Amino acid sequence: MKGFTLLEVLVALAIMAGVILTTIVAFNYHLGIVIRDKDESAAILLARGKIDDPAFALLPAGTGNFAPQRPDISWEKSFLPTEIPGVAKMVFTITWDKERRKLVLVRYVAKT
Repeated sequence: MKGFTLLEVLVALAIMAGVILTTIVAFNYHLGIVIRDKDESAAILLARGKIDDPAFALLPAGTGNFAPQRPDISWEKSFLPTEIPGVAKMVFTITWDKERRKLVLVRYVAKT
């Protein structure tokens, strides 16, 4: 008789199932990393664009978001005193992913 036994077929299927499951889990994990990095890159670029705007540094502390492009990313701007006279510490906090992810940028600005 030629052919495979039932046990050989079951072992081959078990091995294939393990390989396929491992591949799917690894692909899903790496896809999640790509999506998280994409959102983080967008948040960083939007934050740098806002904080590098000279007119934005002159505005008082407050909150907002990046609507209409990315209303899911919000920001908060605050000022903290420093030991150096005439200089304030501007803290710019960006949150996204339902406020589970956060990025903080700091810039020192002259008090007006």
